Amino acid sequence: MIDRDRFPIDPWRLVETRFTLDDIGVTETLFSVGNGYLGLRGNQPEGRFAHEHGTFINGLHEVFPIRHAEQAFGFAEVGQTILNAPDAKVMRVYVDDEPLSFDVADIREYERVLDFRTGVLTRHLRWLTPGGKDVVIDVERMVSFEEKHLAVQRLTVTVLNSDAPVTINCQILNRQDGEDVYGGTPTAPRKAGFDPRKSERLHERVLQPQEYWQDGARSALAYRVAQSQMTLSVVADHLIDTENEYTARTLIEPDIAKNVYRVQAKAGVPTTVTKFVSYHTSRGVPARELVDRGRRTLDRARAEGAQEQFDRQAAWCRDFWDRSDVVIGGRADLQQATRWCLFQLAQATARADSLGVPAKGMTGSGYSGHYFWDTEIYVLPFLAYTTPLWARNALRMRTLMLPAARRRATMLNEAGALFPWRTINGEEASAYYAAGTAQYHINADICFALARYVRATGDFDFLYREGIDIAVETARLWVTLGFWRFTENGDPYTFHIHGVTGPDEYTTVVNDNLYTNVMARFNLRFAARNVREMSERAPAEYAAMCERLNFDPAEADAWDGAAEAMHIPYSEALGIHPQDEVFLEREVWDLENTPREQHPLLLHFHPLVIYRYQVLKQADVVLALFLQGNHFTPIEKLNDFEYYDPLTTGDSTLSAVVQSILAAEVGYQDLAREYFEASLFVDLGDLHHNASDGVHVASAGGVWSALACGFGGMRDHYGDLTFDPRLPADWESLTYRIQWHGTPLRVTVTADEMTFEAGDGVGVDFAVRGREYRVDGGSTVRVPLAGQGPVIAGRPTIGMLTEARRDDGSLLSASVPTSATVVPDISGPIPVVATVANVVEGNPRPQQR
Repeated sequence: MIDRDRFPIDPWRLVETRFTLDDIGVTETLFSVGNGYLGLRGNQPEGRFAHEHGTFINGLHEVFPIRHAEQAFGFAEVGQTILNAPDAKVMRVYVDDEPLSFDVADIREYERVLDFRTGVLTRHLRWLTPGGKDVVIDVERMVSFEEKHLAVQRLTVTVLNSDAPVTINCQILNRQDGEDVYGGTPTAPRKAGFDPRKSERLHERVLQPQEYWQDGARSALAYRVAQSQMTLSVVADHLIDTENEYTARTLIEPDIAKNVYRVQAKAGVPTTVTKFVSYHTSRGVPARELVDRGRRTLDRARAEGAQEQFDRQAAWCRDFWDRSDVVIGGRADLQQATRWCLFQLAQATARADSLGVPAKGMTGSGYSGHYFWDTEIYVLPFLAYTTPLWARNALRMRTLMLPAARRRATMLNEAGALFPWRTINGEEASAYYAAGTAQYHINADICFALARYVRATGDFDFLYREGIDIAVETARLWVTLGFWRFTENGDPYTFHIHGVTGPDEYTTVVNDNLYTNVMARFNLRFAARNVREMSERAPAEYAAMCERLNFDPAEADAWDGAAEAMHIPYSEALGIHPQDEVFLEREVWDLENTPREQHPLLLHFHPLVIYRYQVLKQADVVLALFLQGNHFTPIEKLNDFEYYDPLTTGDSTLSAVVQSILAAEVGYQDLAREYFEASLFVDLGDLHHNASDGVHVASAGGVWSALACGFGGMRDHYGDLTFDPRLPADWESLTYRIQWHGTPLRVTVTADEMTFEAGDGVGVDFAVRGREYRVDGGSTVRVPLAGQGPVIAGRPTIGMLTEARRDDGSLLSASVPTSATVVPDISGPIPVVATVANVVEGNPRPQQR
């Protein structure tokens, strides 16, 4: 999947030994640096060739009216999209007035490195100019984890073999309107064509200049966003260190600031320019105030010095890896990719603070910078078990969105709160309600993430002061969204939820989606249990909550009643849980005979075609089996996995990690490893051909879950920590770290033993394959293992459905949608179209037309 000559294996670094313009968008993503608030794409400092000249700030967005072809009440009305902030990465080098330009430059040495231990991106190159000058250029770039608003870039130029005039042109450039440094269109414009995963394009000027000035080596630009009214400032300062003679010149305009150093370079005498940059944003503070904040940020950074910033970055990274590292014994290739994924999670979340975690982090404009349920289900587990403070901050983002969520619920005639499917500012931004707003399960996902955080940390203070509002308001929605079915004598019988979309976006607006019902049941029970416990444990906070939310204790009884009566679809004939009430009535999409060039299906088939089939964009029932695994038996998990796995396209990067976890649990261990590697290299190998739009942060988070929960076998149902590992046969060992109620645990799995090493803290109770243990703080417990669980060869296939019958007795059939027409002969049997895809053997029906 990776050219190892160009990207050699290194367990602690991502290294590029050769530069090419052919995949520049992908490498920009892979070599991005960020801290959760500020992100810089891996653009070359020369600032010329790029897929996307990207500088992104979490939450900095513009709004625009959503124009529906046919309007209806309650449709989302205002869209949101992340903005590309002014670009301060540009530091151009000229020798003899010849620019370094990668399309024509004679590059003799090249190495670019993202070092996970230092949190710094470096680039070394040696350039032979047309005039024969031998020039070495070294660049270091970092976005500080310690200083939320600070980025530092340091460039050193040395002419080895001759004296020569050298110019270093440092710029801040507002590219928000899509122009490059010379005006016109970017060098690598995005390909035309439909793709809902890409960001919206704005056609009018968005960043309105408010202030721009220079004071010596310091430059400032400030803007107001036209419609969202957010404000932004970027302030840069420069230091030059050289024994060469030089002069400095400046230029300032509303959209560009230049600090240019003209150096009379002597042979072998280096010139270093260090650029400190500070970005600040606000939803209400005047731009001038943000400029003042930026100046203070730079004053501190300059006083401490650039090297101090790099040293503090390395120290921060050491602490991060001490509590977060995962070690795969004997597989350096997987080790490198794993650490890259974990480092991306740090870059996406560390300083997001009470902002959300965009689906692409701060590495690209894909999905318009929106927050999805990706955070709660795929990213929060890593945060909750390794750095709980980050998880708490992410959950606070949801509490801050409650007012907008309440308004949205009211608009849809429901009680409580309905969180937006995709958003930046808290308002629903999904224009397609069938695959957006209808995904009510986001409410339960958020509540589940809250519960997982509290289970892992014991942070009832946060639950009782803020989190309980989420639990109560989401539970209220379920009891009005759902409804009761009654017996003949009028007694309530079962509780149903209709008109929803589950995680699988290839099946929309259905009744009794299994995932939604199972997760709503959890949501209702969690809310009911915790309001009762809160009344006893924290009566003052309970009283405040009752007044704040106008809570009636009788509500908890209604929640419990609905949860106990929740309808969970089940097919006796097939021995599986249907994805929804009518899912099994559809024909099966024969994925095994669908050409690869027709993937992803959403780009090649009308939604109505997809909706008519049993075909999945991503794991749906299988995700429920993982998150709520204590409510399913081992045989139910196996049967469900074998049914749904052949129907899952993998068109979503959210899917493979979940399939890996369940495959490992039920016994498809080789398949589990295959799915894991597909997730691990989704960006590094550009497996979905859209890594150029930014990192798939949820997939990176899922990689951790696949390691800790899949191969490491960790579960925490009901708050009980349990383990049932599945170490791959060709791995020497697996070591991962978690925190449980403040006690750090280092868990190691080998073929015949599991080891638990506890750091300072309280003792931890846990179970391994049903047997209970306890490890005290500062001690080690070793548990022998008899094998790694069941092993099933191969993978489930469509062929396994042969002769399978629905509950009504009809046979399942599999086909690929086609425009071929079959005209039946009414005097004889209906002919079967044999020219399209496979039909399951024994099926008398014609192919779908």
